[in-house]
Amino acid sequence: MPTELTYDSTARELATDQGVLRYHEAGEGPPLLLLHGSGPGVTGWRNYRGNLPVLAEHFRCLVLEFPGFGVSDPTGEHPMLAANAAVIRFLDGLGLREVDVIGNSMGGIVAAQVAIAHPGRVRRLVTIGGLGRNLFSPAPGEGIRLLMEFTDEPTRERLVRWLESMVYDPALVTEELIEERWALATEPATLESARRMYGKAAFTAAMKAAQAADTPPYWAMLHRLKAKTLITWGRDDRVSPVDMAILPMRAIPDVELHVFPDCGHWVMIEQKTAWESVVLAFLTRKDDSGSGEGAA
Repeated sequence: MPTELTYDSTARELATDQGVLRYHEAGEGPPLLLLHGSGPGVTGWRNYRGNLPVLAEHFRCLVLEFPGFGVSDPTGEHPMLAANAAVIRFLDGLGLREVDVIGNSMGGIVAAQVAIAHPGRVRRLVTIGGLGRNLFSPAPGEGIRLLMEFTDEPTRERLVRWLESMVYDPALVTEELIEERWALATEPATLESARRMYGKAAFTAAMKAAQAADTPPYWAMLHRLKAKTLITWGRDDRVSPVDMAILPMRAIPDVELHVFPDCGHWVMIEQKTAWESVVLAFLTRKDDSGSGEGAA
């Protein structure tokens, strides 16, 4: 298995009845679906490119690009509403009945929703921040407010402020990262899509609609999640503060929580080695099948 995987060598396309889904594939073994988060200039490749060499030693890694983020074909729906169906369309298109899933932030929420709605499709689930709801911290968090400011009036300065809110160590926000994110985030179609999610007016309207809805929010349904779940979080997350983890930690029946110190929202990047170690231990652990002999 090569230690360096390139964008071009891993890029794939899947034609579906709702446009082309683009993804990256690396490695062999049991299928592992990786779902990215949201935000200016985000892609699945940018979320997980640093983790692929390690994960691909054990799994057939499939990094899906959600519709509406500038890579896969948009469906015309709100990007967050289109994501769940895109996952099922993707799995069906590749003929995959059951997978393990890693979801970053929004990707973790999507993965949990898919696992609840289709319990036979997700064996084990790993989430990275974002899952749950604020219990003690203000909502929305600092990073979400900065994201809304950038989305409404995109400037380089606002992009940098938002990026710095994502990490514990601001040195991770390099000029290369800024330029990479700026190019995609300000592309007209991608920016318009982002405004449907994170423009202040759209965000406020969505919150009001959620409060008035007859259907329960996803976090109120986490007790139905059957997949073994590992929640990973940065202790210093300013986008989704760590108190959000309390509700899913209690509600999900078979769940573990690992909190990483000196770490913001991008756990898989900022605590790369530690995170990979914890995740691989969880995903490769044998299911409990013993009789309990020898227990105290």
